[in-house]
Amino acid sequence: MAPSPAEVEVGTTVPAQTFTIRRADLVRYAGASGDFNVIHWNERVAKAVGLPDVIAHGMYTMALAARVVTDWAGDPGRVVGYGVRFTRPVPVPDDDEGADVEVTGVVAAVLDGDRVRVDLTATHTGQKVLGRAQAVVQL
Repeated sequence: MAPSPAEVEVGTTVPAQTFTIRRADLVRYAGASGDFNVIHWNERVAKAVGLPDVIAHGMYTMALAARVVTDWAGDPGRVVGYGVRFTRPVPVPDDDEGADVEVTGVVAAVLDGDRVRVDLTATHTGQKVLGRAQAVVQL
């Protein structure tokens, strides 16, 4: 159930989530998005261009972070604005472990009416992978 405006104030935390990304997820995302860039599936090419390994699609990482907000809001339609900056790639090893992305969120501002700005932090191995990740939610 979506939070009501009376329940939300600056400092309200959004439940954190951890997402595990595996190579199979990258294949599924590539098919759904049409982004078949070789750095998302070929380790040899990814390393040849200076990456540590195959990397997750930035938009996939962005979507995972947004899921934290949509789960909290109770309806994806309540998210009326969303933006991030990509700061660091998420390398995805070819193993059963995958790569974990931890996402936390906090209400940073109450806007006019019953809208709030949620600031998100997405990290992989303790390092931020998204910068200035912010969502505006209509409560």
